[in-house]
Amino acid sequence: MKTYTAIALAAALALGTLNTFAAEAVKTIEAVYKDKAKLDGKQVTVKGKVVKVNNAIMGRNFLHIQDGTGGKDNNDLSVTSTQTAKVGDAVTVSGKVTLNKDFGAGYMYPLIVEEATITAGK
Repeated sequence: MKTYTAIALAAALALGTLNTFAAEAVKTIEAVYKDKAKLDGKQVTVKGKVVKVNNAIMGRNFLHIQDGTGGKDNNDLSVTSTQTAKVGDAVTVSGKVTLNKDFGAGYMYPLIVEEATITAGK
């Protein structure tokens, strides 16, 4: 019986480890806004189209991503990265959600995804 318990425990631990490394679910921009309090400080992955790019500002690139979800106040996601893309590119971005980020000089972001990796394709 001890052997069975040990095997079951090992299997459960292995499954837990696999789930830790499982690919994180892609969220819509609307969902990121909706769950922003819960996502603060956590990694998210979003797919969308680049609609605005400002490169080389304060040592990073700022991009705006849209995916067709959300309304007037929750359809555009600001992203910072050392990588960049062009307006019109379909991209997948993964980064850390940060709330109420104040860069100074009037640049305040109620929601921004920072330190993102950007990959091409949708």
